[in-house]
Amino acid sequence: MADEPTVDPQSDAPSDQGTDHGPEPIFLVSYPKIVFLYPTVIAAIFGAVYMIARGNDVMADYAVLPARIFLIVLMMNLVVVSFDFPRTTSLTWFFALLAACVGLWTLFHMNDNLLPIVSEQLRKITPRANAAFYLIYALSILFLYVCVIVSRRFDYWEVRPNELLHHHGFLSDLERFSAPHLRIDKEINDVFEYLLLRSGRLILHPSQERRAIVLENVMFINQKEDRITRMLGALQVRIRPDQPPS
Repeated sequence: MADEPTVDPQSDAPSDQGTDHGPEPIFLVSYPKIVFLYPTVIAAIFGAVYMIARGNDVMADYAVLPARIFLIVLMMNLVVVSFDFPRTTSLTWFFALLAACVGLWTLFHMNDNLLPIVSEQLRKITPRANAAFYLIYALSILFLYVCVIVSRRFDYWEVRPNELLHHHGFLSDLERFSAPHLRIDKEINDVFEYLLLRSGRLILHPSQERRAIVLENVMFINQKEDRITRMLGALQVRIRPDQPPS
């Protein structure tokens, strides 16, 4: 007869007797790429506060600074959303190109005699915007964020110790998949997106399912992967049958 399993009361491992509730479920949410635009929201809020503090005179010289900062951040943010930077080489090229553009602009702007025609054209570029523009942009993106958060409440995945659940639809439709043999793959295709929100792609391979479940832009993907791995590992230890004594 097999020995009775012993349980250490200080251990976090699941009990063989089923007296514990098991690990907490892990929620996986796939977000659209608009979530990566939050740096422009910060730049817009800065521009609004700056303009209000200085008097909000759009024709004054101080109005150029926040406009330039906002446009630079917006341009960089749109590049991140539009293209993938999967390797360190592409990341290095991006920063090198950005540094070259900023360096050339500063060089021609500070030295009028270097290239008079270029310097004159650069001085004519004086973008301006009042506080209302920055506030409207920031509030518009924040409103879209609220819509995204609400929509994700009706479309998310839940990983439990014995099953994978897909909640979707306004009527809370539910799909169930087997979790004990679930295989997961993690991909970080964009270095910038990972730096902004620690996000990446999570690919789930449920047992007895031909199609893979691909979740894009999962935030804090390393933590989610680690928790799922520990949950599945604990499940495998719990369901292993007793071995006969040697």
